[in-house]
Amino acid sequence: MEKKDLRIVYMGTPDFAVESLRCLVEGGYNVVGVITMPDKPAGRGHKIQFSPIKQYALDNNLPLLQPERLKDEDFIEALREWKADLQIVVAFRMLPEVVWAMPRLGTFNLHASLLPQYRGAAPINWAVINGETETGITTFFLQHEIDTGKVIQQVRIPIADTDNVEVVHDKLMMLGGKLVVETVDAILEDRIRPIPQEEMIQPDELRPAPKIFKETCRIDWTGKVKQIYDFIRGLSPYPAAWTELHNDNEAPLMLKIFETEKIIKDHSFNAGTLITDGKNNLQIAVTDGFISIKSLQLAGKKRLGIEEFLRGFKYSEKMRVI
Repeated sequence: MEKKDLRIVYMGTPDFAVESLRCLVEGGYNVVGVITMPDKPAGRGHKIQFSPIKQYALDNNLPLLQPERLKDEDFIEALREWKADLQIVVAFRMLPEVVWAMPRLGTFNLHASLLPQYRGAAPINWAVINGETETGITTFFLQHEIDTGKVIQQVRIPIADTDNVEVVHDKLMMLGGKLVVETVDAILEDRIRPIPQEEMIQPDELRPAPKIFKETCRIDWTGKVKQIYDFIRGLSPYPAAWTELHNDNEAPLMLKIFETEKIIKDHSFNAGTLITDGKNNLQIAVTDGFISIKSLQLAGKKRLGIEEFLRGFKYSEKMRVI
């Protein structure tokens, strides 16, 4: 079968999913339909916002479905009418079996980790938070348990000590587009030999990648320098690590921290103590050194570099972060 004859249905929602769809469309593959999340209101005006995938589908005149429920009979019937040979999922939702088992060639997913490690909703964040020096992307066939299907292909990349989650996200997004196309070609040419993840598990413990909530992002200043440094870059720029700035009897202020440097050094300060020259240096004491803040954002304000922030910052020796 030629690629122009292979009927592909594509499912995804965020920016991460657009590159793979773009590679398929511009590569001449026959994308017969796109499925994305329903529109939702966003921002203070609650203006309806299209997902990046919906916008791409509209711009390229691709048939589109936005089901509220993936088991809805009308949706299932509309999906059947597309007569997909293959379905591809990138950053979407957990699919019921009636959906993923529908195409004759199956449904494969692009996941932003080296499965079986980092199964879950936030694999890029957790790989950086945990200080990994390597990550990658995986294509695998869907089955009942989430992120557990047989692996088709993987690509590895290094994570630099200075990379934040945005840098790693963008690298994996671009590589993901290429890997999706390579996986489709391998399926078309019957070159795949899927490997059960059970055969890939190493003796070390599996590391999960659960969904990240606001409270997940709160910084624990009693940790060590490397741990806190990785935590902050693993959440930067979004959703962003945060802390509370306390000053005597004043109401605490929420502070997001985006960029830091680590200083390992013996000291006698309590964890969370602020040290600053008031000009271009703001450090926070932790167990085995200091976290030097380079960019941050007070609640309701814009993100600032440290020098600009300190120009308008009224420092008190009683200040601390918790």
